[in-house]
Amino acid sequence: MNNFYKSSGLPKSLQWGFFGVLIFMMGDGIEQTWLSRFITDAGFNSSELFAVYGITTALSAWLSGVISETFGIKRTMFAGLIIYLLGVCGFVGLGITQMNYATLLTTYAIKGLGFPLFAYSFMVWITYRVEKDSLSSAQGWFWFVFTGGLNVLGAYFGAYSLKNYGVSTTLWCAALFAVIGAIFALWVNRCESRNLFALAEEKKDGSKLRELVRGLGILKRERGVLLGGIVRVINTTSQFAFVVFMPLYMRQYGIDDTAWASIWGSIFLLNIIFNLIFGIIGDKIGWSRTIVWFGCCGCAITVLLFYYAPQICNNFYFILLCGMLWCVMLAGYVPLSALVPSLVEKDKGAAVSVLNLGAGLAAFVGPLLVRLLEKPIGYSGIAWTLSALYLLSAVLTVMIRPTRK
Repeated sequence: MNNFYKSSGLPKSLQWGFFGVLIFMMGDGIEQTWLSRFITDAGFNSSELFAVYGITTALSAWLSGVISETFGIKRTMFAGLIIYLLGVCGFVGLGITQMNYATLLTTYAIKGLGFPLFAYSFMVWITYRVEKDSLSSAQGWFWFVFTGGLNVLGAYFGAYSLKNYGVSTTLWCAALFAVIGAIFALWVNRCESRNLFALAEEKKDGSKLRELVRGLGILKRERGVLLGGIVRVINTTSQFAFVVFMPLYMRQYGIDDTAWASIWGSIFLLNIIFNLIFGIIGDKIGWSRTIVWFGCCGCAITVLLFYYAPQICNNFYFILLCGMLWCVMLAGYVPLSALVPSLVEKDKGAAVSVLNLGAGLAAFVGPLLVRLLEKPIGYSGIAWTLSALYLLSAVLTVMIRPTRK
């Protein structure tokens, strides 16, 4: 068993934390394959709802690393759980029950504040507890459980529950999974979460607020961290854009909710496997090289292939294959989670915060692109825009270097 942990890069001391994140994110992914259609069919603007959600997700993701480093990782994760539960209760108990759009926007935004504080703070935990030579592999495991819960298990369970139990019951399950995941990540998981750097700073000046502000200034001090944050935005922008318009687009080719959920869950099943593979590859051949050739260039090609798949051959398995290729290349960005924190000796939590901000902004930029470009250039124009952004990310990745003092 010890050989498994060593060869796979899974940190044994954090194994229950990884499992907790998997279950938590399963709850967050329950509505991902069908909520856009549900909101649209109710007469509301789904891209606007997801864009507002993306704003609060980005804000929370940005602050998560620095807050967890300043106030403690477990405290930050627990705060994320409480905020998330408040959002879910408001969204389902008030928004869905009354079908009031203002309430839906407000409570979904609150929900977006919660999950990054929980999930992305765990990434900081990994950064401080794993040695540099296996950090990319460990981050690969993080994205394995994050994506596996959000886009695979959540998607499959959501489609099954929606069909058998309806909208409200399905959405309430998100709260249940969040609580179960938190129990494993925060209480069953016994690994020490306190990092020595934050503790030293507390002893030095006793000012948590000053540490928080100083950590947020890393974008100005480290150009490589800033560029890494931009690359991280581009990484999953296509994913969050697809969540908004692909269910509607695929409907034109006879792909219903169940079929689309099956496609989405299946392709991300392959993605989570390659999150592990590219984490290991990144440690072997180089982090930047893996990101540029597999992540950036690979996604630039496959995002178009996935979009045009039903036009090339309107066959379920062909569409599934093209989606799998896109998801494999998405995983090529995994070493970014090791590359960016390695640029700094201190403030690693702040560097992770920038990556988290990028991940959160992707949840905003994706729906925003759909909102802005759908009418003037259509879905095909959005797909080409996403491809161009991936090529831009290749250029930016090559430019990432530590700032020389």
